[in-house]
Amino acid sequence: MSGHSRWQQIRHKKGLTDQKRGQIFSKLTKLVTVAAKDGADPETNPKLKTAIGKAKEFNLPNENIERAIKRASGKDKIGLEVLLIEAIGPLNISVLVEAITDNKNRSIAEIKHVFSENNFKMVPSGSLLWQFERKGREFIPKMPIQIDSETKTKLKAFFEKLDEHDDVEEIYSNAAL
Repeated sequence: MSGHSRWQQIRHKKGLTDQKRGQIFSKLTKLVTVAAKDGADPETNPKLKTAIGKAKEFNLPNENIERAIKRASGKDKIGLEVLLIEAIGPLNISVLVEAITDNKNRSIAEIKHVFSENNFKMVPSGSLLWQFERKGREFIPKMPIQIDSETKTKLKAFFEKLDEHDDVEEIYSNAAL
């Protein structure tokens, strides 16, 4: 016998799955909280209605959604803010990162570190927005850049690393993946 029981393997896989699910729930809760700042009624607040729809798509429990809405409008109001961080990397690949955070300086420093590890540099706010068109909640690149398969692989790994950060909500790029 190899010394590894079937139960240990299952427990390890379940632990990874639960961790990933918890991370998704955390991101969705922040999204609902930020959307609820404009009003707690989803019928009059389209942002909140969209955020709740996305949360239900990932099976976020209703009590978590209600708690997030109360947090935005109640007495235990927390100061979440939305950041749009811009960076440029190899082959002039532009990246926009939308983050929701309670500590702007910490989030920017941590995301900047991930950028630098992958040869991307942060640029001043507004420097790259002209390359994207906003349609609904999404930034669509006006002129997508074609990249080779090796660069695609590296870029996908970079996006996964960014997505692992708790504060990162969405990642947009002008690279055609």
